[in-house]
Amino acid sequence: MEEMEEELKCPVCGSFYREPIILPCSHNLCQACARNILVQTPESESPQSRRASGSGVSDYDYLDLDKMSLYSEADSGYGSYGGFASAPTTPCQKSPNGVRVFPPAMPPPATHLSPALAPVPRNSCITCPQCHRSLILDDRGLRGFPKNRVLEGVIDRYQQSKAAALKCQLCEKAPKEATVMCEQCDVFYCDPCRLRCHPPRGPLAKHRLVPPAQGRVSRRLSPRKVSTCTDHELENHSMYCVQCKMPVCYQCLEEGKHSSHEVKALGAMWKLHKSQLSQALNGLSDRAKEAKEFLVQLRNMVQQIQENSVEFEACLVAQCDALIDALNRRKAQLLARVNKEHEHKLKVVRDQISHCTVKLRQTTGLMEYCLEVIKENDPSGFLQISDALIRRVHLTEDQWGKGTLTPRMTTDFDLSLDNSPLLQSIHQLDFVQMKASSPVPATPILQLEECCTHNNSATLSWKQPPLSTVPAEGYILELDDGNGGQFREVYVGKETMCTVDGLHFNSTYNARIKAFNKTGVSQYSKTLVLQTSEVDIKKLLAVAWFAFDPGSAHSDIIFSNDNLTVTCSSYDDRVVLGKTGFSKGVHYWELTVDRYDNHPDPAFGVARIDVMKDVMLGKDDKAWAMYVDNNRSWFMHNNSHTNRTEGGITKGATIGVLLDLNRKTLTFFINDEQQGPIAFENVEGLFFPAVSLNRNVQVTLHTGLPVPDFYSSRASIA
Repeated sequence: MEEMEEELKCPVCGSFYREPIILPCSHNLCQACARNILVQTPESESPQSRRASGSGVSDYDYLDLDKMSLYSEADSGYGSYGGFASAPTTPCQKSPNGVRVFPPAMPPPATHLSPALAPVPRNSCITCPQCHRSLILDDRGLRGFPKNRVLEGVIDRYQQSKAAALKCQLCEKAPKEATVMCEQCDVFYCDPCRLRCHPPRGPLAKHRLVPPAQGRVSRRLSPRKVSTCTDHELENHSMYCVQCKMPVCYQCLEEGKHSSHEVKALGAMWKLHKSQLSQALNGLSDRAKEAKEFLVQLRNMVQQIQENSVEFEACLVAQCDALIDALNRRKAQLLARVNKEHEHKLKVVRDQISHCTVKLRQTTGLMEYCLEVIKENDPSGFLQISDALIRRVHLTEDQWGKGTLTPRMTTDFDLSLDNSPLLQSIHQLDFVQMKASSPVPATPILQLEECCTHNNSATLSWKQPPLSTVPAEGYILELDDGNGGQFREVYVGKETMCTVDGLHFNSTYNARIKAFNKTGVSQYSKTLVLQTSEVDIKKLLAVAWFAFDPGSAHSDIIFSNDNLTVTCSSYDDRVVLGKTGFSKGVHYWELTVDRYDNHPDPAFGVARIDVMKDVMLGKDDKAWAMYVDNNRSWFMHNNSHTNRTEGGITKGATIGVLLDLNRKTLTFFINDEQQGPIAFENVEGLFFPAVSLNRNVQVTLHTGLPVPDFYSSRASIA
């Protein structure tokens, strides 16, 4: 209930309301504070004197609506009013709550009457310190405002719940905690002092003893009276005027200004308005719950931003340190950028947390106040304030619904460091811009079935991936020099097919393609190896040079001899591929066995790029192989063993692999003799030379070899 405390304090004095009255604008004031902020208008400016004198238009004509009687039938009772003729000569003060307080224009006359009964100077005007609406008091003065008994009851319960321990007033030394209070003696007693000074006998036996908290309240406040009509003080409220939205008495209906208005039973309207306020509170309660969850989300965002910042800084430092001394000067600038972004994000989120916390505290206070109001059993008092509370609840709920519960900042650090520039570009190094408005196109795919060579020309075809949603504005085709040199651009345009003429005969070219748009360029496609013709008679028989590929090999493979010799550090079989892939033509290569211990069974053949690297070649459906020991060999694909053939390998043996993609066959040789029948048929696609071995075997690759003579003769005849 602590958050409700602001609802229970007067905007003028800043203390709990004492004898609060309800202004026509539905705001409350202490009765004494209301008297303190009264301002007396000049007699000549009063509505009565102006009507009597019949004077013309003056500087204060625009105040006439506000200066009408508070309870006249033709006026709402208040209007927008910014000041009075006497205001400039009357210094204004500020209350503890920060609102403007206008002191009385003249000292109040000495009187022994209570603030409610003391006479009010004629033509007095009061301005609400909260909404700044002003009105002229009629002859009844402050008695014309209804008292807010419901608010008094809420304050009483709140103060009882906060009551501190009261001390005995008769203890001689250290006062003990009081246990009772005598209402007749008006004294707090502890148990020993009560037995000694206030025995329950004789005249004292009739005294009423109450608990200390109840005694303090009854000591300070007089019992609340039954609600009476402000126009007929001897009549109690009995009905509710629907048009004026206020409780009325029987006499008001018979002869007062409410005689022609629609009225309803006081109890029925009390229950109806309580139900409406409860329903409005249900919606506001949901908003408050969402706000609490939102605050938890915002606090988690602070933690996440800090964690992401630490992670981002660590990554940035690692990249900068990799560039050694040349990057150190730039590193400080980049870290400053990250820290600035970090602080900006934290500031935005913390500001939103602060704003949301204040609003939630106000909302919770209003909710608790409304719940306490609902507990009141005074129908007329409740109906005096229910309309205003319902409006406030709906207004507060609407304020929560206007995007208030949406984070103003994300937790991501949308920055990335591009460390690809060369060392000479270090001074231009900067963060890549925040997330690009549109991404780069996807990497193109080479259509191997349409790529081919003819004499000294090569034709390549490509396409965008089927699921790509980012259009490409063009493509860049690059070829090397046919001797393993640097790539160069040979085509830039929108077409997806290109024929390159004027290449060298008997040369192996590497080709790759990338796409581009306004945002940037894609990654390169896989490299395609193209073999130009050696001589006319061997248009279909090509020669290629390549080595083993460390980039795609298993980590246990050991390379030497410029990646032409391989062995393994593990007793298990591991796979290594060649760097060049073949999709057309006839290709032949050999492997010599440099070391062969303990009769292992290495495997030789071809495989797809995504073959399993930690099992024997041929165990999955991505490899076609022959595995061989010292006595015999088998062909294997997809873990299926076929064609056992006698004859094995030893140290110094040579294994030949012949891949004929024109006939779609794969054949193996041992020491220049064909090993078994054609191993596999109907092989098509992109294949890479492949070997699997363990630590007991070491082999060396030999490429650029001509096709065996007997096979060349067979190809010529065919």
